[in-house]
Amino acid sequence: MITLSNINKTFRVARRQAGFGRAVKALFSREYELIHALNDVSFSIKDGEMVGYIGPNGAGKSTTIKIMCGILTPDSGECNIDGRVPWRERIAHVCEIGVVFGQRSQLWWDVPIIDSFELIRDIYKTDEKTYKNSLDELTMLLDLGELLKTPARSLSLGQRMRCEIAASLLHKPKILFLDEPTIGLDAVSKIAVRQFIKKLNTEHGTTVILTTHDMQDIEALTERILLIGKGRILLDGSLDELKKHSSSRKTLVVEYTGVMPTTSEGMTLKEMKDGRLIITLDPEILPVSDAITHLAAEADLTDVSVSGITAEEMVAELYREYHI
Repeated sequence: MITLSNINKTFRVARRQAGFGRAVKALFSREYELIHALNDVSFSIKDGEMVGYIGPNGAGKSTTIKIMCGILTPDSGECNIDGRVPWRERIAHVCEIGVVFGQRSQLWWDVPIIDSFELIRDIYKTDEKTYKNSLDELTMLLDLGELLKTPARSLSLGQRMRCEIAASLLHKPKILFLDEPTIGLDAVSKIAVRQFIKKLNTEHGTTVILTTHDMQDIEALTERILLIGKGRILLDGSLDELKKHSSSRKTLVVEYTGVMPTTSEGMTLKEMKDGRLIITLDPEILPVSDAITHLAAEADLTDVSVSGITAEEMVAELYREYHI
């Protein structure tokens, strides 16, 4: 069980204008700005949940993750993870968590991956049997195989990220923090990582907290979403609930032959190409069935597809609504 209550975190950041003269002046007199990264952040996560923690850059996502990992100490508030305060009981806490930062590596650059794994085993004091079982399982599920014999510097980004995830799971943690785990990965690697995370949660009951800007990751993996903006939790609910909170508009993709159909009230022409229209529809003004009937009366339709608001559009709307 993860519980955060009224967590606050402020950073003191040095600022100066460009120019050599101002740089010299800053050596003797610096100007500082207080950045309120987290403001009364509170939420709880049950064991075995898959939670997406989303928000724009600078919203406070990584700061929250670092507090839950014990890397940072908040200015005020309480954080309790399975009965532990992360920054006060760091050694006991890190034995129960795994962390993957997409832009930071825990693998040694010039040595084979297996050597990094052996060192991580020693750091966590994992017994030989547990380590062997974990290594065999992770090697099979993440298709590591020959990668274990390869130095980290020789791996592609997708290969390295699979190894990073394995390194975080060798000691069988109960909680996995993923901060942009699929950043820069190709489509095949993303699908492989998502499938593995799902399997990990289903078979081992691992609690997963995922921060990412990739809404396909959120849709594929999480059951619940926390939206943070300007250091505050703005929304907490399922993806479906958040979609209901957002616009109900639909997108119609219409293919036709002959004369181009005209739009009516409630329809907005978004894109037009030869024989193809993309129309935004407000169902509260014009139902989908009536819109299709209108278009069919105007032209010879060969194909019509209807889709709702995408996750990316939903989040963009939420950002605009909350001015973040």
